Amino acid sequence: MTLESKRAYQGSSLVDVLDRILDKGLVVAGDVRISLANVELLTIRIRLLVCSIDKAEQIGLNWWRYDRYLVAQEDTDTLIARLEQRIVELEQQLATRSSAAAEPPVPPAV
Repeated sequence: MTLESKRAYQGSSLVDVLDRILDKGLVVAGDVRISLANVELLTIRIRLLVCSIDKAEQIGLNWWRYDRYLVAQEDTDTLIARLEQRIVELEQQLATRSSAAAEPPVPPAV
């Protein structure tokens, strides 16, 4: 039996395993508690998710898009300016609606 036929016989290669993990995702969770005389001194909760970026976005994880250490500062400044402009627009719309609702209705002419 040649080396190549042995590899084919072994089943999944490392690439296959990594492909499957990145496609489906892998979650590792655990807790570490340190107690002394029934008094809990320290609790460490560990949650690890290993998956591709596409899979992470599918399940709603995209924190890296907004992390100020990972996003260029210019992008962040532009985003903040856009959000502030949107807040001003919404406040103006709210003020317009509030003033329209506050005006007394005009009675119909008889």
